Amino acid sequence: MAAGVIDSITASVAAKSPATRCPLPIPQRHAFAVPANGGILFWDSPTRDADESVMPARGIAEAFEHARSLDAPLAERLDTYAQSLREINRPMAEAVDRLVVRLSQSRLAQNAPAAGELMPRFLLPDHAGRLVELEELLALGPLAITFARGHWCPYCRIAVSSLAEIADDVAAIGALMVAIVPDRQEYAAKLRAEANAAFPILTDVDNGYALSLGLVFWVGEEMEHLMRARDVDLGSSQGNDSWFVPVPATFVVGRDGRIVARHVDPDYRKRMETDAVLAALRAAAGPDRDMPRASGK
Repeated sequence: MAAGVIDSITASVAAKSPATRCPLPIPQRHAFAVPANGGILFWDSPTRDADESVMPARGIAEAFEHARSLDAPLAERLDTYAQSLREINRPMAEAVDRLVVRLSQSRLAQNAPAAGELMPRFLLPDHAGRLVELEELLALGPLAITFARGHWCPYCRIAVSSLAEIADDVAAIGALMVAIVPDRQEYAAKLRAEANAAFPILTDVDNGYALSLGLVFWVGEEMEHLMRARDVDLGSSQGNDSWFVPVPATFVVGRDGRIVARHVDPDYRKRMETDAVLAALRAAAGPDRDMPRASGK
């Protein structure tokens, strides 16, 4: 790995290789596997009674606002919300635990772009419907790209709000940020407005770009059941009934198009700290500021 390249991946992954059968117990009705690009994970999980999935709306809303408004590192804010969720609705918290274990054991995202590699190109519409191209952004400065599961995800809302807080510092070093969600335009705009974010939020229709990076997984029947009980309908927000979402990864890309830092963790309760994002952007804005993008993907 080149000097100065940071790889902050926290997931336990293996070297890139052809698709392998996941070394997990096979559920009652389906086996599951990670395809060659590491993109999609399938499984069946037991569902819970509807009563167990009901979450006190006022309690969880207050817990969310408390966590988001903390004057604390992002990790502490996310942990605070996760603990509140466990206290308010243990069945939901335990379902999240099971999902994270399965994602981690499956080696999901093992083929996601690595530090030192070129970031694959994208051309995606933003919250206002304007097409945004990776090269267009890199021409302006180094770029932090963060994936979020959607406007409905409390962890993503906290994370995007936290990034919005460092927007002025990012602009001061000549760098940029974008968030990418599988939501339709109106919901991307809603997330941006709620977070008071100055940076674009792009729509990845049908998770096409995230899928090409090996970051997409199916939430499973258990989580779909629990999410529907919370009035979360991905069919409405995404415009399809797939119930696929991306791993909330973050990539920091230099102006030459190469990844200088990343955070990829199937545990979506954990994100790249904003201080780490800013430090990586600051480093990328240094010697390679005027370097052209290397040829490749």
